[in-house]
Amino acid sequence: MAKKYAFLFPGQGAQTQGMIKDIVEAFPEAKKVVDEVARITGQDIQKLLWEMPQEELNRSDNSQLAITTASLAIMAALKSKGIEPSCAMGFSLGEFPALYAAGILSFEDVIKVVVQRGKIMQEVCEKIAEENQGNAPGMLAVLGLPPEKVEEIAAGIEGAYAANLNSVKQTVLAGTAEGLKKAEEAAKQAGARRAVKLAVAGPFHSPLMQRAADNFKVALEGFEFTDPSIPLFSNVTGKKVTEGKAAKLSAVDHLTHPVRWTDEEQVLAELIKGDSENQWTVIEAGPGKVLSGLWGQTEFGAELPAVAVNTAEAINSL
Repeated sequence: MAKKYAFLFPGQGAQTQGMIKDIVEAFPEAKKVVDEVARITGQDIQKLLWEMPQEELNRSDNSQLAITTASLAIMAALKSKGIEPSCAMGFSLGEFPALYAAGILSFEDVIKVVVQRGKIMQEVCEKIAEENQGNAPGMLAVLGLPPEKVEEIAAGIEGAYAANLNSVKQTVLAGTAEGLKKAEEAAKQAGARRAVKLAVAGPFHSPLMQRAADNFKVALEGFEFTDPSIPLFSNVTGKKVTEGKAAKLSAVDHLTHPVRWTDEEQVLAELIKGDSENQWTVIEAGPGKVLSGLWGQTEFGAELPAVAVNTAEAINSL
């Protein structure tokens, strides 16, 4: 049996000071990625990854570039060992390294696009906070209810929106302060185990980010999105993307639409299960291990585990 790999790319929140330092030191290919990103952006990327205080690193304009660089560096290190993606999907921001992995965006373009996305989202979140001082919109993680129930709750509350369908046990809402307060009460009444407000800069993946989507659409006008060379799955539809044009539209839409991660996982699992001629490994190619953890909560996670690849040791063990 031939070996094939499905790559999962993490989103914003995976950033930590010092990430991938051991990988860059162990793999010249990874260092080349860091150096190339520095050339494209004119920024000190090593300082961004390894020295920036966590509070600054958490800003959208810093974290999005840092995480994307880390994912691309890990991908380059894996490629040096003959490990390349046969299909790809990414969570929110992670969809951009997935676009590169699928050949939709060039290396230089994906970096330039992510820089624009991070700046736009940071600016819009700052404006939202300024306009709603002390009562800013945000996000709420609901634990212990199925995604369909949480979507139903959000649909009945003004200012509350399903934002991240993470797993059968966890769904994140975005919304106004009042909308989230009502949603938290409704979720607890419906039997939620917990409802936790998230420390995020804004109401991501909801209609409240429309200004960011409008600005990002303009920013993308000069970039070419070609058709994918490998299967790629969309946050917006939860299905396979077949055209670059559709990928470009989704890149804008997913700022205001929920991340249908559970749907993507199901489609990927069906693809793997339907391929009896190859041996598949699911890899989380980026900092952290959130996505491999979510994959482990699925009905197929035990039979087909996902491997978090975020250290030189993990890469060498494959």
